[in-house]
Amino acid sequence: MSTRNRKYDSGAEKRKKKQRLEAAAQSQKGALERFIVRETAHANVIEADTPAAQVLQGDNTLEFDIEAPAAEIPEGGHDDGTANGGDDGDQDHDNGTVNGGDDGDQDHDNGTANGGDDGNISNHINNSFQPDIFDPRTWNALDSKMIYILLQKGPKRDLSIKYGPRDRFGRRFSASSYNRILPNRETCDREWLVYSKDLDKVFCFCCKLIKKGLVRGQLANEGFNDWTHLGHRLKEHETSREHVTNMTAWYDLRLMFQNDQIIDNVAQRELQKEREHWRKVLQRIILIVKYLAEHNIAFRGSNSRLYQDHNGNFLGLVQMLAEFDPVIKEHVDRITNDKIRDHYLGPSIQNELINLLATAIRSAIIAKVKEAKYFSVLLDCTPDASHQEQMSLIIRYVDTTSGSVQESFLGFLEVSDTTGQGLFDVLLEELKDLDLDVDNVRGQGYDNGSNMKGKHQGVQKKLLDINPRAFYSACGCHSLNLTLCDMAKSCRKATEFFGVIQRIYTTFANSTKRWQILKDNISGLTLKSLSSTRWESRIDSVKAIRFQIPEIREALLQVAESDNDPLASSEAKSLAENELGGFEFLVSIIIWYEILSKITLVSKQLQSKDMLIDIAIESVQGLISFFKKYRETGYSKALEAAKEIALEMDINPEFRKRRNIKRKRQFDEGANDDASESRSADELFRTDYFIPIVDQAISSLIRRFEQYQGYERKFGFLFTSDRLRSLDDTSLMAACVNLENALKSGEQKDIDANELFEELNFIRNLLKESMGPLDILKFLKERPFYPNAIIAYRILLTIPVTVASAERSFSKLKLLKSYLRSTMTQERLNGLATIALEIDVLEKINYEDIIEAFISTNTRRMMLFHGM
Repeated sequence: MSTRNRKYDSGAEKRKKKQRLEAAAQSQKGALERFIVRETAHANVIEADTPAAQVLQGDNTLEFDIEAPAAEIPEGGHDDGTANGGDDGDQDHDNGTVNGGDDGDQDHDNGTANGGDDGNISNHINNSFQPDIFDPRTWNALDSKMIYILLQKGPKRDLSIKYGPRDRFGRRFSASSYNRILPNRETCDREWLVYSKDLDKVFCFCCKLIKKGLVRGQLANEGFNDWTHLGHRLKEHETSREHVTNMTAWYDLRLMFQNDQIIDNVAQRELQKEREHWRKVLQRIILIVKYLAEHNIAFRGSNSRLYQDHNGNFLGLVQMLAEFDPVIKEHVDRITNDKIRDHYLGPSIQNELINLLATAIRSAIIAKVKEAKYFSVLLDCTPDASHQEQMSLIIRYVDTTSGSVQESFLGFLEVSDTTGQGLFDVLLEELKDLDLDVDNVRGQGYDNGSNMKGKHQGVQKKLLDINPRAFYSACGCHSLNLTLCDMAKSCRKATEFFGVIQRIYTTFANSTKRWQILKDNISGLTLKSLSSTRWESRIDSVKAIRFQIPEIREALLQVAESDNDPLASSEAKSLAENELGGFEFLVSIIIWYEILSKITLVSKQLQSKDMLIDIAIESVQGLISFFKKYRETGYSKALEAAKEIALEMDINPEFRKRRNIKRKRQFDEGANDDASESRSADELFRTDYFIPIVDQAISSLIRRFEQYQGYERKFGFLFTSDRLRSLDDTSLMAACVNLENALKSGEQKDIDANELFEELNFIRNLLKESMGPLDILKFLKERPFYPNAIIAYRILLTIPVTVASAERSFSKLKLLKSYLRSTMTQERLNGLATIALEIDVLEKINYEDIIEAFISTNTRRMMLFHGM
């Protein structure tokens, strides 16, 4: 049947008709509101012709009580809970009470996980919403004081919004509407025009907030979104008498705000005094937080009440300052006398200030790293007191301002997967969060764990796969430590020697009476227990016995005679007569003391923050040379020193002869097969004990530091000015080409070999005295027209030597997250650790910036600290 003969509309036509009717109804929504004025819940309308004084103190407009202290403004959003035990119904609690009420803090620094009954935690979570006064959606609900702030600060625009969403006609808002084009083609900013992204409407700021009686038009009421006619409507509105009157009133108010002419001088001085008081209070609170964090001191106790026992170090310092400082005294008096409810002494305020200080430190460090461009990552892992694996992240870079090498702490990273892939993923995610480009990594330093240094699945291999220029360097101190482990395991007698050292310490340490006997006999170094991990620290244990053998032997004999414990008496007698009374132990302790002294000296040198790869290579080469020389002459010198001690102790200066075991000679054995049995005890000790130890030291050092040889091949010609001058043109050009290839990844390269060759040719003629790479870089920074040479030296200085900085951060970790503070959150831990480890950066932080950042996070704080 044809369409014209159809009696009823089809389903499709019915749907189209319904859509047209709905669209027409939607377009007329709110049309009548342009002819009426709504009564809002708050009398927040400012009359355009109201005098300036009435704007702040009028009867039925903005009703401000400016003469009252800002702290006494009754707002529903306190930061710190009740000050004296009352229930205030606060909507922005800090979950802490200072002079009453139990806050039940669940993260006390002294380990009290449940200090009390806190019924306000859920209220804090659900009612801490702070309206955005710059959002037009909230303007009808703002009270007079919020409007006061809004008028002074003016509207805010989101400049990232260039266009709004398209409407049903395909039209949309454009940011070009913010500008008015004059007849002479000049542009004029429509400062009064505000676009709401959420409502997709534009508003007139001044007409919405400052109007007299009936103001027609959607721009001053519910908003305008007819984008087709927007241009015409804006021109019509901005030339209307109502708009010009409201703009005049707004600008007059802003001028008065700037000139402090809104209220009389007396009230103004009182208001300014109140502002300064609160800023001084906050400054002192920040300094208290800084002091406690710098010294790794716990903040909170088992309660959060002033002038009560066990209220923690933070409130204790507040109480102490109140005895001398008038500002804190006045603040405490206000709290104890119920004059204020915002005291800013609660736990969450402490956490917020810790986070602000740590954020400022990290921002300063990141800015320096980005300025340096090239950096290295240093990682090390350890479990904390709560058995959570923590990975310390250290960034090494060249500070372009001072020209020095820096190693900066950027936080502890929680690790659940300790495989190479798991650690690598955590590292990449953190670098992304810090906005650091992984392509700019030029060095990576880890310990000798397989998950870190593994050639196939380790972190260093994963990073090299995406950035071949991230040169890996095993920690020099860990390598030295493992070298000592190899030496101690090279023969049975070496292992037994350290067992004797530990037995001597244990004999005295297990009893206070025996320890007193030891103290009565020695006057210098005290005995130390052996460290199971830090082998170079065993020098302290060996040194105490090396220079006090006669005194310690005498103390052991006294213990053997006087102790009532037969086991301890027998142990002491055995040590005194068999070990310390034997010539072999004397020779061993002298040998080990010489070895440990030399290795410890190099290890301490490598642990410096600004240690450079060229100095590290030189130190390791010197250590290898020492062992090669010691192999030839060390044994005879050790024998001479041991004989002097033996004579002093009245001990036979000879090795105990081993009993010869006679056995039947087989028919095929010759007469020379028993030559080993005919060697002297002196020769056996040398070949079976001394030589294996020294040979193991040489082989381990060469094997564990073989990467240093690769660095010397790539960067060796840059190590010193003398080496640079010693090269001929051919060798210098070959070295430059080799370095360019090393610093090249695909089509990207850090330097140009030909340009570097030309620059170094000029530079080596300018360097008259012997200079290292750091001195050469400082020399070049004053002459920035050698860019390739500067880049090469910056990369050289960026390569790490050890991960000692990460180890130092673990010392802070154990102080901060102890057994009694094991429930500390990760954010607080990182904040405290950053403050404690980066004190030099913290001292350069402007505390006024911290105060402003603290104030800007909360509208009520803006009212309190800015007197609004």
